Amino acid sequence: MWLSNDPAPTGLWRLLHAEHQRSGLWPLLLDSYTYDASRPWDDGEIWPNAMSSPAQHDAEPLLAGWWASYTEVDDEDDELSPDQRLAVTAPYGQQWPGSAAPAQQQMAPDRHADHCAEQLLQAQPTVRLGLVAADSGSDALTVAGWQGAVNYVNDTAKLSAVLHTWEDRFGARVIGVGFAELYVSVAAPPSGTAEALHVAAEHFAFCPDNVWQGPSPCTLAAYAERLIGAPTWVFWWD
Repeated sequence: MWLSNDPAPTGLWRLLHAEHQRSGLWPLLLDSYTYDASRPWDDGEIWPNAMSSPAQHDAEPLLAGWWASYTEVDDEDDELSPDQRLAVTAPYGQQWPGSAAPAQQQMAPDRHADHCAEQLLQAQPTVRLGLVAADSGSDALTVAGWQGAVNYVNDTAKLSAVLHTWEDRFGARVIGVGFAELYVSVAAPPSGTAEALHVAAEHFAFCPDNVWQGPSPCTLAAYAERLIGAPTWVFWWD
């Protein structure tokens, strides 16, 4: 991965994104750890050689397995009672509902990604630019060796496999990453409560801290409401 020394200037992500098919380089906006700007990009805290290939993984069983793990009821849990834990993922409880159906695209995915990248630059003007030799933004995370979700998943290729299906089903594009954050533009967000709840289940399996440590109330239903029509998805792993 090539990494800029200075913050990314306005408009550059869009230009490099437009050149991706010719150059083979996917642009990523790169944020750093709040308390140490050298992490993870400058201090070697990335491990590309430790990753498998996204093509080796099937998103559906990955999501189902993570869901089963995160909804498991532990009688010795000192934070939530069994009933409270099941209430977090109501109405599904411990039952994995399966992957959500593709949504209707509301805009061109790549053009929307350009717009969202500019918005991220305006909100976080200190982000730097990375160029990754990858076919897509989902693959770029694995190629770069990003480990922001290592407390849950130590092989980023598994996350990339899920993201690849979101590219197809929701017009998603990976536009940036931080120390433990992931920024994704979404051209086909859920448009209603039932659809959003199904997508929220995938998000919980992918990144449970988005629900467990999100705004109160920390439930799948409350999180789903925030997904309706949302033009970007932001994930954070503790």
